[in-house]
Amino acid sequence: MNVYDFDNTIYRGESSLDLFFFYLRRHPSLLRYLPKAMLGAIRYKQGKVTIDDLLNNYANFAEDFVKNLDGLEKDISDFWDRNMHKIKPFFKDQRQDDDLIISASPDILLDELFARLGIKNYICSRVNKQTAKIEFLCYRENKVPAFKERYPDAAIKNFYTDSINDKPLMDLAENVFMVKGDKIKRIKP
Repeated sequence: MNVYDFDNTIYRGESSLDLFFFYLRRHPSLLRYLPKAMLGAIRYKQGKVTIDDLLNNYANFAEDFVKNLDGLEKDISDFWDRNMHKIKPFFKDQRQDDDLIISASPDILLDELFARLGIKNYICSRVNKQTAKIEFLCYRENKVPAFKERYPDAAIKNFYTDSINDKPLMDLAENVFMVKGDKIKRIKP
């Protein structure tokens, strides 16, 4: 089985941050959260954000914002209309039907995209659409039990990621590829 991280691996950028900027154009009052969002993104890329940090420092803002939105499904559809082009060509070229995508990004963002792409196998963070509460954060070490629960007998042949945050999954994979922009470098074995 080939397994892919999503953000900055097969998607050019951080989809949640792109969604923030998408909404910033519609709701300029979100500008007050920009420093916190940018700091969070930097700390995430550096591997300095823990699951508790995400839940304690960022989840409440996201929950409050999502609860107050009208037309979330249409907004997500519009977002992907504008951002589908950010799926990297290498993924489109080598994609197989049994590939798995595993991402910290939430299902409320990814379900629409994966339906459009015909991707059936994915694991991501889950958000309750009525309460906007995070039910499962698919991040770092949480990815391994989620993978093993859903695919108990599967082995990861090739794993593609952009970040050391995915070390727990790297340890399970036979081959690991680090993706930086359009460059792919095999780092394991």
